[in-house]
Amino acid sequence: MQHPKFIITTLALLSITGASYAQQNRGVLADYHPHSVKPAAQNTLIQIKGSDTIVNLAQSWAEAFNKLHPEVNLAVTGGGSGTGIAALISGTCEIATSSRAMQKKEMESSRAKGFEPAETIVALDGIAVVVHPNNPVRKLTIDQLRDIFMGTIRNWKLVGGPDKKIVILSREVNSGTHMFFKEHVLRRGAAKGPEEFSPAALLLPSSQAIADEVANNENAVGYYGMGYISPKQKVIAVAADEISPAMEPAITTVQNRSYPISRPLYIYTRGNPEGAVKDFIDFIHSAPGQEIVRKLDFVPLR
Repeated sequence: MQHPKFIITTLALLSITGASYAQQNRGVLADYHPHSVKPAAQNTLIQIKGSDTIVNLAQSWAEAFNKLHPEVNLAVTGGGSGTGIAALISGTCEIATSSRAMQKKEMESSRAKGFEPAETIVALDGIAVVVHPNNPVRKLTIDQLRDIFMGTIRNWKLVGGPDKKIVILSREVNSGTHMFFKEHVLRRGAAKGPEEFSPAALLLPSSQAIADEVANNENAVGYYGMGYISPKQKVIAVAADEISPAMEPAITTVQNRSYPISRPLYIYTRGNPEGAVKDFIDFIHSAPGQEIVRKLDFVPLR
């Protein structure tokens, strides 16, 4: 899908290298210097809504920023990328977090409300495919994942596992992770393809819900952002095809794009960010802000 030009230059994860991210963002990735920023107005409130993938990361950024700027209050809620973007369009939040790029219709709705959305990439992520630790399956190709989540492959024995029915777990349709996985795994990069998740897939409201279900169901398979990886689930290594090496999501494999299900994470604002909102975004791009990205098991921009 061809996106119109944004106020802030967008980056296409599947067409540039991790090094290009750092080069493209060199100007905004300078170290954060809190004493050089003018204090915001007293009791400034910034509403941040959107991606369930990013919600814990956004909360950590908000807490760290508030320690430097106690005059700025930041309220962080999840609900899904679509929910955050809808809130931005309606004017009920200042920042929308999203694990996928805004759609053309969302851009048009924003313009109808009188503003041009500004896009900023704040971190990178790999979508982890996870199973129960007792499942012997260790690696899958993109095509195998496609067949599993579309319901073509219904038994684990067809991919080297036990003779048991596969339980498919997915995020709900308002999730950016759901949309990205569908476009890049089920539809092989074709945004408007006809492929859909199996009707048997269980749609869960959050990444944590998927993590909890996989931890308790030996037949389940699900997906979520890297920040939710824990020893309670086993991460599947994913190969782009039968002849490519299977890779797990990690800082190096996401930055160099060798992990096949890699993506950028975004925030959107109503026009170019100003005031306390800009200060917050500058903090996110600073060394301390990107260290928070690393500590929460996502991938920093540099």
